[in-house]
Amino acid sequence: MFSKLLSTTAVVLAATQMVSAQTFTACNPMEKKCPDNDALGTTVTVDFTKGANDLFKSADGTTLTYDGNGAVFTINKETEAPTIFSEKYIFFGKIDLEVQAAPGTGVVTSFVLQSDDLDEIDWEWLGGDKAQVQSNYFGKGDTTTYDRGAYHPIDNPQDSVHTYSIDWTKDYVRWFINGNQVRELKYADAKGGTRFPQTPMQIKLGTWVAGRSDAPEGTVQWAGGKTDFSQAPFIAHYKSIKITDYSNGVQNADKYVWADGSDGSYQSIKVITGDGSDDSDTTTTTSATSATSTASTAKPTKSVTSDATSSTKTSTKTTETTLSTSTVSPTSSAPVSSSSSPASESATPTGNDDAAASSGISAPAETTAPVQTDAALKTGFSGAALGACLLAAFLL
Repeated sequence: MFSKLLSTTAVVLAATQMVSAQTFTACNPMEKKCPDNDALGTTVTVDFTKGANDLFKSADGTTLTYDGNGAVFTINKETEAPTIFSEKYIFFGKIDLEVQAAPGTGVVTSFVLQSDDLDEIDWEWLGGDKAQVQSNYFGKGDTTTYDRGAYHPIDNPQDSVHTYSIDWTKDYVRWFINGNQVRELKYADAKGGTRFPQTPMQIKLGTWVAGRSDAPEGTVQWAGGKTDFSQAPFIAHYKSIKITDYSNGVQNADKYVWADGSDGSYQSIKVITGDGSDDSDTTTTTSATSATSTASTAKPTKSVTSDATSSTKTSTKTTETTLSTSTVSPTSSAPVSSSSSPASESATPTGNDDAAASSGISAPAETTAPVQTDAALKTGFSGAALGACLLAAFLL
């Protein structure tokens, strides 16, 4: 694993050069009236080994191929950043991603949840770091603090497929690796909830080059060094993703509507259902303190698998759609809340960029406190950069 010791000059340079890229959104509902967010409103399983699907849209300049290992994200030169994103949003939910990260010093593989007002939750892998993965979050594009990143041990994420999960409710965010909880963030610990991610989010998957020739020195050091393109191509395989939209506890969600002058709280967002009604008279509990209440309130408890591009079968509770397949079979999805204490907790967010882009819980794995700079260079994909840069500068 490459050294985490960076010069103060380098990390500050990286931070100052990236601030403008950390806070981009096409339309911030806290500042003006924006289009409603289309709701996923169900449970969807995407099997990338079967090919492309309708849930995700490719960012400009993205060309993917598909094989038995899943969606193939390939980088041959430093200007490439293949990225896909969901056009529909989730309003709290759980996501399980099977991925084999891209190798290569300076190459970053990302799994990001991001909202229109710059809330974010993510996982990121550095191609030259074969011993750990980074988790992060931020709220409202806040770049004033630097203590919300964390690092978690994982063996050779570039050489084998692992499952990385995010379980997100109004009360907490939990990160999992292969079904084991490694971190928890509670609402109150994110500046009393004001910087807790709590607004409808899209899912973004992609790879990009942090070790490019024109990157700031701090970014390159965070990424482990310059990327050697004589070793290209650098390939990540996204095998599958399962997304459950909790819809803030409302069934049959169709749209998420921000109130005029929204303060960015989840209470300021209405859930519009398929019949045109809203959630004004609906109890919207999205999390609970026990496994029993969690499974029976905010989280779906039964699902049916079907072809995403043609039909969706609905049960009395919710629907599960498996993309790019043609078989229909009953399944069960009743996530169980963990009562184990988190291995790591961070209190505040730091930054954001936005350019392109189980249920059985065992004891949390060991989590390492952040010291590296998480200097995301690619505009508008991950908010992981500025805070870690400032943290390293502070510590050094």
